Amino acid sequence: MTGAVFGFQLQTAYLSVTYFDRFLSKLSIDDEKLWAIRLLSVACLSLAAKMEECKIPTLSEFSVSDYDFESKVIQRMELLVLNTLEWKLGSITPFAYLHYFINKFCADQARPEGLVSNAIKLIMAMAKEIDLMDTRPSIIAAAAVLAAFDGRLTRKILEIKMNVISFLQSQDYERIYSCYNFMQGVVERKAKTPAPKFSISPSSSSMEVLETSSFGTKRRLTFSDSSDQSCPTKKVYDRGF
Repeated sequence: MTGAVFGFQLQTAYLSVTYFDRFLSKLSIDDEKLWAIRLLSVACLSLAAKMEECKIPTLSEFSVSDYDFESKVIQRMELLVLNTLEWKLGSITPFAYLHYFINKFCADQARPEGLVSNAIKLIMAMAKEIDLMDTRPSIIAAAAVLAAFDGRLTRKILEIKMNVISFLQSQDYERIYSCYNFMQGVVERKAKTPAPKFSISPSSSSMEVLETSSFGTKRRLTFSDSSDQSCPTKKVYDRGF
């Protein structure tokens, strides 16, 4: 296993999680089939890289900690993902809304240092915790900007700020408020523990099968910084799924 870092954009990582959640909303994978879940994570990351990155690693470089998938196997899973998603890979992400909400929410106030980078970190934290099919990208982006701007806003102040967005409805307020509260918890937890780095490496495309959060128990795609070297590598050949 190589430890070289791909250096993918966070947009790519987020997009891969979007593909992953969309796929599982249409087709299910048994929890005990860990190899299939990890193969899906590799295929989603590879497809996202092809959509977003200028330099694309070869499929043979997309290895995970305890599986070594042949390129043909990854290609077959990529095709399954493409067909399942009806070849619709141009998903809108929260990053597209960031500057719009920053300009709206912070129009007459000084912007805190690191506002954009902190909002991006909160967006990635949400992607690890929730099913992205359940929450619109604009809702996540609005909550991230508000939480990065000030993590101590009351509900009344939040509603005043949200009133400047004409397309938001009452149910959107509730969802943004829930996301905002969740992000407050993320900030509090990170203040107590070292923040993880969102870097993608050939050995970092891994799957946490079940993860519990305030939004429910979800099967999650996560990105870690190192692999478990104690796990023996299993070679997966092109013999069908």
